[in-house]
Amino acid sequence: MIREMFRCALVVAVAMMAPTTWAQMVVDPELPEYTPTEGVSGSIKSVGSDTMNNMMTLWAEEFRKFYPNVSVSIEGKGSSTAPPALIAGTSNFGPMSRPMKDKESDEFEAKYGYKPTALPGAIDMIAVYVHKDNPIQGLVLPQVDAIFSSTRSLGYPKDVTRWGDLGLEGDWANAPIGLYGRNAASGTYGYFKEHALGKGDFKSSVKEQPGSSSVVQGVATDRFAIGYSGIGYMTADVRAVPLAMDEGGSFVEATAANAYSGDYPLARFLYVMINHKPQTELDPLRREFVRYIYSKQGQQAVVRVGDLPVSAAVARQALQSIGIEPGF
Repeated sequence: MIREMFRCALVVAVAMMAPTTWAQMVVDPELPEYTPTEGVSGSIKSVGSDTMNNMMTLWAEEFRKFYPNVSVSIEGKGSSTAPPALIAGTSNFGPMSRPMKDKESDEFEAKYGYKPTALPGAIDMIAVYVHKDNPIQGLVLPQVDAIFSSTRSLGYPKDVTRWGDLGLEGDWANAPIGLYGRNAASGTYGYFKEHALGKGDFKSSVKEQPGSSSVVQGVATDRFAIGYSGIGYMTADVRAVPLAMDEGGSFVEATAANAYSGDYPLARFLYVMINHKPQTELDPLRREFVRYIYSKQGQQAVVRVGDLPVSAAVARQALQSIGIEPGF
């Protein structure tokens, strides 16, 4: 499924992904330079994903350099806050780190008579973080499930509560595993629950955090902790554990190349949801902001916040879905 999601991204993977670090990352050379136009005014009102908060903020700041009179309001409290704001008309952009649920999409359609539009603006990986001193070499997803869930839907034979349960020795053997995660409003919470816990239930001992960075901070200050958060929030005090789908599989590091190839098991698109009535034109502000997102400058901003840029093929498809002629 992940491979199918990234089929378009792979069109330029060889050219983009020869480097293996974000510092060396380049965006698809087919993406256009953004050039401003006239008649753009109003407010960018974004309500949604905390994972995308830094990205939306940087996009808006860079966009305002072209249009200084545009005002910006960005609220990042979780992906589940995006659909109600779009439905109520209190936002014009709804960043989400997961697709809309059927119920959310149906509620939108009940009001407007058509579905919301999902624009894939970047690629992210959910990393499983441990303290930088933790010697664990890798984890299979059933182990991750047994660490974080009470249900063990992926079939691991025993509960995992101490690092010794995963084979660590010495001071680590009897150390209880401290658990950090997101709250239920988060798209990261929902994605991790579905893909890493087999739709099972989180343990009550997970310390739910209101933001992505606070998960990483918790792990950084707790030597025996583990947590999950977006790759863009990694710091020098934590380490992203290589993951494998199941026993016998090869551990895959959370690198850009492994996200584009589909080998990393917790890679995903990050979406910007908008209200676009089919066969109509977007207002100038939303049209130009979307055009900026899919420009060289917009995707360079993605790299700057630690996420992965989409390809020109993905950009073309997204622009065409809302009636904008890509021109590249």
